[in-house]
Formats: sequence, C-alpha cells, structure tokens
Amino acid sequence: MNIKKGLTTFAAAAGALALSLTMAACGSTNSSDSSNSSTSTVSFMLDWTPNTNHIGLYVAQKLGYYKDAGVNVKILPTAQAGAETSVENGVANVGFTTLSNVAAFNSQGAKLKFVFDLTQKPVARWCALASRTDIKTPKDLSGKTFVSFGSAEQTAVVQQMIKYAGGTGEIKTATAGTNTFETLTSGKGDFGGFYVTWEGVESELNGPALNCFVASDWGVPGNPDQLGFAVNDSWLKDSKNADALKKFISATKKGYDYALANPDKAADILVAQAKEAQLDSKLTRTSMEEIAKNGYWTTDDAKNLPGTVNFDDAQPYLDFQYKAGTYKDKDGKNPAEAPQAKELATNDYVA
Repeated sequence: MNIKKGLTTFAAAAGALALSLTMAACGSTNSSDSSNSSTSTVSFMLDWTPNTNHIGLYVAQKLGYYKDAGVNVKILPTAQAGAETSVENGVANVGFTTLSNVAAFNSQGAKLKFVFDLTQKPVARWCALASRTDIKTPKDLSGKTFVSFGSAEQTAVVQQMIKYAGGTGEIKTATAGTNTFETLTSGKGDFGGFYVTWEGVESELNGPALNCFVASDWGVPGNPDQLGFAVNDSWLKDSKNADALKKFISATKKGYDYALANPDKAADILVAQAKEAQLDSKLTRTSMEEIAKNGYWTTDDAKNLPGTVNFDDAQPYLDFQYKAGTYKDKDGKNPAEAPQAKELATNDYVA
C-alpha cells in the first residue's frame, strides 16, 4: 500500500497521504445472519487492497466478535471513487480514511465525521533507495524527482522536510506506477512515500533497501498519519445507526486488540479471509509483528486511549496543511479558517 494521496478523491493514502484507488477485489463475508431483526447491519469500505491496517475487521468476523455484539458487517472493496465519496453518497456506512482526508472533503462541502483513529504514531516514511549515496538527509531531496500521486498534501510535507533540513524545497514530480519500488529502481524517480508497516517490511524482507525519513523529525508538526474510520454525519443522526456504530467499533477494536496480542494468528486469519488479495503470509506476519513490537496502534498517554483521536497531535498538522494551501473549498479557494479537528472528529463511539 503506497502512501495515501489524501487530498484528491484519494486513496485512498495513509497516507495524507494517500493510496492509489485501484485494488484487487476482496471477499465480503457477514459476521452474523442478517435475517435476525435484532441485528444491525454495517457496511465498511476499504481504502486499498486488504492489509494489516484492516486486520481488526477480518479477525472480528472470523472470531465471531461482530455476531456477539449483534452487528452484521459487510466488508466492501474500495470503489474507484474512493471510500470517502462512497461514505458521503451512502454506498457504504463506514470507510477507511485519514483525518486529513476528512478535512479535505469537508472543506468542499462534505459532512464526514472521523470516529476511530487506528494509528497513534506516524507510519509514513519518505524514502530513497539506500543505494543512492547522494541522498543522506531531506536536504538532498532538493531538485530531485518525487514519485507521487499528485497530492498537494504530500508535496507540502516533503517541501517542509527539505526546507527544515536546509534545502530549497523545489522538487520535480513523477506519477507513481502500480509499484513505487519499481518506479524508483527504474530510475524514473528519486524518492517516494511508503508505510513502514507494509512497504518498509517488504523492503526488509525482499529489498531493495531504503533510506527513509520521518516527517515529524524534519519540521512537520503533529501526526500526519491518523488513519481510521469515517462516517457520514447525517447517518449518525439516526439513533439506531449510532448504536450500530458503537457495536461495530467495540467489536472491531477487540479484533485489533487480538491482533496485537496474537500477531501471527491474526495475520493468518487475514490471509485466509481475504483470499482474493493473495497476501504473502510472511509479509503479513512480519508486518503485524512490526506493528505490535513498535506500538503504532497504542499509546502510553492515559488521555488518549487506543482508537481515539489525539487532538493535540491532530490540530497542528491541520493548521500546517491549511497554511500550505492544501485544503480548498468547492470553488477552489482557500477556506476562511483551518479545519478544526474537534469538529471533524469525535471519540464518543470508542469505549
């Protein structure tokens, strides 16, 4: 999964980072019998091919957590329009996205609400091939070609890192192919965005080796990588839907907790449940082990429980992107003020 392109009808990634919108179809299975009138039904749209970011859903289905909670969950492969648009239009009840994507869509008139934050620490990495000995710090990315999906959000992050390191911030861009590794090794680009929990693991296992930088180490404030779930705010106005969302998040969080405690078993569940994605078992296991070991989904801060939005990290990043001119209204103009995290997100549905 390449870094999300967050600010067009993106990937859709991390991402804010964003992902391409084309993906292999994944199987959709139900966690309980939808004929049961007491069971709520929730449809969930992925943002990309099934991977460890989504493992909590597949675990919750397989181990019966959704059935126990009284909710029937249908996992949908992402549509070409992306999870955000699909949630906005009612094609799916819940979608996987980023807080910054929600800010971008709402700036243009959408009414999305971010209700669950999976990633508590930055997972995006900005990398060149390790063989590029001319690239030692982000300063050395000045004038180089950035392999991207054309995201203004990504560009703002990269330029800030370069300037912070003493460079000019001027870069060229190249459109990413289906595989950023291939684009870099072909010489069509000099650096790109990756997720440490997936492509970073793939690099460690299979090469090519990467030299990577973390945005927060180079002048980008807050946490750019708040990846999680969003719904349409109007859908929540129905108390039955709000109750279904609480059940869904509770059971899904239980699935993620199981994955953290049993990374190999959870990885095997994901591989088996998402057969159409043809996930590599070793990559999936190692990815989950990396997540559990380094605590990307957990926090030591008692104020911010796993699954909740850390507003202290969220607002500085939104302010940064607003100042960079990333968010536009439906007329293509800058909004009057920066998106406000406490308006975009809520922790009310995370127990």
